[in-house]
Amino acid sequence: MKDKIINEIIRVEGGYVHDPSDSGGETNFGITIAVAKANGYNGRMVEMPRQVAFDIYASKYWDKVKGDDLALISHDLAEEVVDTGVNMGTGRAAKFLQRALNAMNNRGLLYCDIAPDGQIGSQTISALKQYAKRRDIVTLVKMLNCMQGAFYINLAERREKDERFINGWFKNRVK
Repeated sequence: MKDKIINEIIRVEGGYVHDPSDSGGETNFGITIAVAKANGYNGRMVEMPRQVAFDIYASKYWDKVKGDDLALISHDLAEEVVDTGVNMGTGRAAKFLQRALNAMNNRGLLYCDIAPDGQIGSQTISALKQYAKRRDIVTLVKMLNCMQGAFYINLAERREKDERFINGWFKNRVK
């Protein structure tokens, strides 16, 4: 499942881009130059092998949000959280999940609130398992997409240059 999700992210991200309007700067397969360097790649971005990008996605994003644990509960949920982590940071993706779980726990009757600390750990996974027993994962994924979309709108409102990217973000990221 990990391979399928990461390969889809790479497909959507495309190849080499050096758009001066993009805050991430030079990218290849959606990996920014800063992230590539921080993960040991020191070559030219235009020449970065696809496998390097895949390995970065696996370790920096999939593993960081406990993609294997999420995928055991729902492929769609794992895909959403990992993709959000790629585009907004894993901490924000985790907080979105934690906040949504807290909002859906029926005042603590279904499971206890969890701290929205941006780290998916045992408490988040436990709450998610309890949620999945009682509620629909599709609804949870919709909530995550709503938070993601609202973030994109706020970003475009704060940074006019990002209006250029918002159509693509909604087309490819908010499902």
